[in-house]
Amino acid sequence: MKAVTIAVDAMGGDLAPGAVVAGALLAAREHGIHVALVGPADRIRAELAHDSGAAALPVTVVDAPEAVGMEERPLAALRRKPGASVRVAAEMVARGDAQAVFSAGHTGATFLAAHTALGVLPAVDRPAIAVLIPTRSGSAVLVDAGANLVCRPEHLVQFGRMGAAYARVALGRTHPAVGLLSIGEEPGKGTDLVREAHAGLAKAPLNFIGNLDARELFSGRADVIVCDGFTGNVALKVGEGLVDMLAELFGRDPASREAFDRLRHRIDYAEHGAAPLLGLAGLALVGHGRSSARAIHSAVALAARLVSEHLVEKLSDALGAA
Repeated sequence: MKAVTIAVDAMGGDLAPGAVVAGALLAAREHGIHVALVGPADRIRAELAHDSGAAALPVTVVDAPEAVGMEERPLAALRRKPGASVRVAAEMVARGDAQAVFSAGHTGATFLAAHTALGVLPAVDRPAIAVLIPTRSGSAVLVDAGANLVCRPEHLVQFGRMGAAYARVALGRTHPAVGLLSIGEEPGKGTDLVREAHAGLAKAPLNFIGNLDARELFSGRADVIVCDGFTGNVALKVGEGLVDMLAELFGRDPASREAFDRLRHRIDYAEHGAAPLLGLAGLALVGHGRSSARAIHSAVALAARLVSEHLVEKLSDALGAA
């Protein structure tokens, strides 16, 4: 059986390439995962030289001389830079040289590079980002977390189907409860998009529990939380900002610090490391721009796990059956 290889955009993220290379080495060392580090070969090899045991690990270097900056328009940048690291990494998956691509760089560029290289599953109109968020009872899937800022009701129905399939794989939920994020529980609450999506989700072959009021986002009542990408991304960043503020407040009180550290461990994005782009005809994952080496390690491990559990095939089956 061919070993699983994860193509990692070595130039993606605020701390690249140092943190990316260090995290990839950690994943290779702890889990035996084959990693292809994609980026300027000389810069990557300079980082590898800091680890005396790197040569013995299943890590290869794939030269890609260009990168997409966070300030660039992704479509224009990818057209102008055929050697962009994220593009080369995605094309490796399309050729079968790797089984998944991961980048902590420009989310829009990663989305476009993966979409162009891999295409979408037959039943999918819009791929979506699925993020695991903490709840009182464990975790839930939030989809979409930023890939689609403008949606139609049928897109949210697809997000519900894909999110449910991902919850079965990532969380082990056999019959995941699907909720629609809104400003109240009543079916008539929300925008036209939310009201029409509610009607569509109610007819879909899902365990749809109706609207989920925003204050219940972390309650655990829903295993899958559906929303458009604009709303989902705002919700995530509000949560991140709240955690940062609480960290500063609790940091002043040593007596409360231990309890907060336990909470922060549960909600730390570095624990999961990445979020898959559901709906592509191949596996692509995006990470937080501030990803540390530990977050990169978690992302590579998650990518390998989703490959081994055949996430893309299960999504295709679920959407085809629906």
